[in-house]
Amino acid sequence: MIEVKNVTKSFDDRTVLHNVSAKFFPGKTNLIIGQSGSGKTVLMKSLVGLLRPEEGQILFDGRDMMRMNISEQKELRKEIGMLFQGSALFDSETVLGNVMFPLRMFTEQSYDEMRARALFCLERVNLKGAEDKFPSEISGGMQKRVAIARAIALNPRYLFCDEPNSGLDPKTSILIDELLRDITREYNITTVINTHDMNSVLGIGENIVFINKGHREWVGCSAEVYTSTNETLNDFVFATRLFREVKEAHQLRAKN
Repeated sequence: MIEVKNVTKSFDDRTVLHNVSAKFFPGKTNLIIGQSGSGKTVLMKSLVGLLRPEEGQILFDGRDMMRMNISEQKELRKEIGMLFQGSALFDSETVLGNVMFPLRMFTEQSYDEMRARALFCLERVNLKGAEDKFPSEISGGMQKRVAIARAIALNPRYLFCDEPNSGLDPKTSILIDELLRDITREYNITTVINTHDMNSVLGIGENIVFINKGHREWVGCSAEVYTSTNETLNDFVFATRLFREVKEAHQLRAKN
């Protein structure tokens, strides 16, 4: 589990996160949502150590990242997988080479061991047989699955995903959501997803943290979104006519 306790982050004289506290649970898809400029990306970057808050604690199963020395931080990074918004694959590497990259960086395994692990991860994301292709030869959805395979190659305890559905069509987005949810449950990973995708919020939001103007505005699950009386949350999630109709239909079924 990851615990955020009273985290405050500022840039010059502008406070972006105000005393934010939240919990992210293992085996669940934990979502951070909020409007652009709300502070959710700053929170995500603080969680992965790219930014250092001025105040508060960030605890990885009780270990305070804010108090770790360089050696301890390096050890923690071995337990973290990252899925970047644009997949961030190496164009000059094959699919297999991309998945093997973190294994080359952080382990002393033999080539055969790394290859076997990479092939296993590719098979887990339904990409068996694609290992010799280059990123330019596969679709955007397949590239995202390669990125997921790379993110889980080190068998991480914590997985961070930045806008995993960015640039994908709705059908492929659902497949990526379901894959992340299944992997999270299967390996009991603490998965934290930064997203604007309301389909993800309502589909796989098992623990949702809504950030508004740098404050933790609301916490709940996807089912509780439908019944929430928080007007700011409702305006954000059900901003479009389609999603308003979804909520109204859900409320009607609940009454009946």
